[in-house]
Amino acid sequence: MSIPPLLQRALPFLRWFPYSGRLLRADFIAGLTVALVLVPQSMAYAQLAGMPAYYGLYAAFLPVMVAALWGSSNQLGTGPVAVASLLTASALTPLAAPGSETFIALAIMLALLVGIIQLALGAFKLGVIVNFLSHPVIVGFTNAAAMIIGLSQLNKLIGVPMDRSEHFIEDIWGVLKLVGDTHLPTLAMGTVAIAIMWGIRRKVPKLPGVLIAVALTTTASWLIGFERNATANIDQVAEPEARALLTEFVRTEARIKEISDQIGVKATELKQLRKERGGLSHEMVTFNYEVELLRLQLKDREDENRRRNRAIRSFTFERVVGVGDQPAELYAEGRVPAGKVSDGHRWRIARAAQRDMKLTGGGEVVGKVPQGLPSAGMPKMSWDMLGSLLSAAIVISLVGFMEAISIAKAIAAKTKQKIDPNQELIGQGLANLVGAATQAFPVSGSFSRSAVNINAGAMTGMSSVFTGLFVLLTLLFLTPLLYHLPQAVLAAVIIMAVIGLINFEAVKHAWKASRHDGVAAVATFVATLAFAPHLDTGIMIGAGLAIGLYLYRTMSPRVAILGRHADGSLRDAAINNLPASDVVTAVRFDGRLYFANVSFFEDAILDAVAANPKAPYLLVVGNGINELDASGEEVMHHLVERLRGNGVTVIFSGLKKQVIDVMRATGLFDNISQAHIFATADMALAAIHDWAAARGEGDAASPLQPLPVKRFG
Repeated sequence: MSIPPLLQRALPFLRWFPYSGRLLRADFIAGLTVALVLVPQSMAYAQLAGMPAYYGLYAAFLPVMVAALWGSSNQLGTGPVAVASLLTASALTPLAAPGSETFIALAIMLALLVGIIQLALGAFKLGVIVNFLSHPVIVGFTNAAAMIIGLSQLNKLIGVPMDRSEHFIEDIWGVLKLVGDTHLPTLAMGTVAIAIMWGIRRKVPKLPGVLIAVALTTTASWLIGFERNATANIDQVAEPEARALLTEFVRTEARIKEISDQIGVKATELKQLRKERGGLSHEMVTFNYEVELLRLQLKDREDENRRRNRAIRSFTFERVVGVGDQPAELYAEGRVPAGKVSDGHRWRIARAAQRDMKLTGGGEVVGKVPQGLPSAGMPKMSWDMLGSLLSAAIVISLVGFMEAISIAKAIAAKTKQKIDPNQELIGQGLANLVGAATQAFPVSGSFSRSAVNINAGAMTGMSSVFTGLFVLLTLLFLTPLLYHLPQAVLAAVIIMAVIGLINFEAVKHAWKASRHDGVAAVATFVATLAFAPHLDTGIMIGAGLAIGLYLYRTMSPRVAILGRHADGSLRDAAINNLPASDVVTAVRFDGRLYFANVSFFEDAILDAVAANPKAPYLLVVGNGINELDASGEEVMHHLVERLRGNGVTVIFSGLKKQVIDVMRATGLFDNISQAHIFATADMALAAIHDWAAARGEGDAASPLQPLPVKRFG
C-alpha cells in the first residue's frame, strides 16, 4: 500500500515502514552504540557552550529523535556539536556569565530562534540560501573554530583558571602564564583519557573509546578522591594583598547589585513615562540620561571586578587547619610561618560571594547531575535581547544546517539515498524548537556520531530514536554515576573530537582551485581567530568577502579576440599568436551580461573594434553569455546602433534561449534582425564572408574564412 504524498511530506518517517525485525535489530544496536558516545560527548559540548554539563543530556534527548523523524537522512545523527556549542558560548558570553541562570535562559532562547529560522527556511523551500556561505569560507571558519575549541579546553586540561574577555587570544595567553601552576592530577586525568581514546581509535575502532575513557577515569576519580572542596571567609586569609582584593571585590559586587536594582527601577519608570508623556518629553530625555549614566557605572564596576577576579584566582594558598575553636588560616604558598603546618594541599579561591568563599584543592568534577526529565515549556522571550541574539541565531542556523546537510550528503553517497535539503531544514528546525521547549541549547548534525551510526549498521532513523531512549534511561537512572567525572576528561573528549576538524589541506586546495577562494578561506580563518570569541563576526566577514570577490570576478569576465587555429577551431588570438582578419573581428564574452559588468563589456567591444579598424564586421560569440538583464540589453542596443553608424555591422552567434527571450521582449532582436543572429560562430563567419565577397570586400586569405564542408561518400 503506497503512502499518499501529502501524508509522507507531513510525516516523512513513514518511509521507514514496513519495518522488519531485521531492521529493528540493526537500528537497536546502532542506537545503543551511538548513545554510548553521545552521553559523554553531549556533556562535554554543554561545557563548551557555557552550560552546566547535564544540559548536554537534555540536548541529546528529544532533539535527536525529532531530527531523525522529520529529517530526510536515515543515518544523520543530530545533537550537541562542537561548532554550534562554541558559537552559542561566543554569542552569549558578552551578555551573561557562563553557567548563570540568565546565560541558560538566553541559550534556550537562542535555540528557539535557530529553530524558527531553520523551520521557516525549510517551509518556504529556501535551503539554497545556505549557498551564501561558500565552501572555502566554511573551511576557513571550521579550521579556526577547531583551534579555538581545542585551546579553550587547555585550562581545564591543566587545572588552572581562565578568564573570559573580549579577546580570546588574551585569555589563552593568561592561561599559558599559569602553566607553572598546573594541577598534576588534573593533567594526568586528561592525558590518560586522551591516550585511551587515541589508542582505541587506532587499535580497536569498533569499541566506544569515549565511553571507556570516561568510565575508567570516573572510577579512578572516585577511588582517589580527585575532588577536594572547602569553604572559608575573608577573615581567614592571612595574605594582606589577597584580603584587600577580596574586600574590594565583595564591596564592588554589592555596588553592582545596587546599580542593577536602580536600573531596573528606572527602566520601569521610563516605560510608564513613555506611555504618559511620549518619547520626546523633557522628563524622558532626563530619565534616559540617568539610565545611561547608571549603565556606564555598571560597566565600569563589572570591568573592575573582572580584573580583581582574575588576580584573586591567580593566588595559590596553603591551609593551616585550626586547633579547637580556632578557624583555619590561608597563607600564600610558601609563606606558612614557622611552627605552623599546612594540610599538604594547594588551594585556590573558586568563587567569592559576600564574605564567604569556595575553595578548591583538587581537580574539578562534573558534580551533581539532576535526576529526571527536563521541565517542558517554551522559554520566555526577552525582546530586549532579541536584537542581540538574532545575528548569532542566523549564523548558527546556516552553519549548523550546512554542517548537517554536508554530512547527510556524504552518507547518501554511500547509501544511495536521496536527500531533500528543505526537509532536512525542517527536521533540524523542529529539533531545535523541541529542544528549546525542553531546556536544550542549539543542536546540529554530528559527523563523528553519524559515522558511528552508519558503521554500526543503522538502516533507518529509528536508530536515533533508540539513541534518544537510551539517553532517557541515563537521565532517569544513571546520573549519580556521573558525579565524579573529571572536567579534564570532558576537555579531552572535546579536544579529540575537534582534531579531525583541522584540515589545512582543504585551504590549500581552495587556493589552488581559485586565488579568490583561497583568499576568502584564509581571511575567514584569520578573522575568526582575531575576533574570537565573537565568531559570528569572523564568518560574516568571510561570507561578505567571498560575495564581494565573486562580484569582482563577474565585473571583469574574460574577453577573447578569436582567431582560426591550425586545427580549425576558434581560439584566443593573443594566447595562440593568431593573425587578425581584415574582414571580421570575432570577440567572445565569457560571462553573464548584467549591470555590474556592462561598462567592461562596452569597453572591451570598442577596444576590439579600434584595434582592427579595417574590418567592417564584428562577430560577438555569445556562447558564454548565460544571462542578460535590462542594463546589459541597453548597452548591447547602444553598441549595435553606434557601430552601425560607424559602418561596422554587428553579428551575434551562439546566443542562449534566455538571452534571445530578453532581446525579443525588448525589441532588440528585431533591431538587430534575424539575418544577423546565427546558431554557431562558423555559420556566422560563412555568412559574413559571403556578404563581404558580394560587396567586393572579400579576402580569400582571411584567417577567419569558414571551414570547408567535409563530404563523405
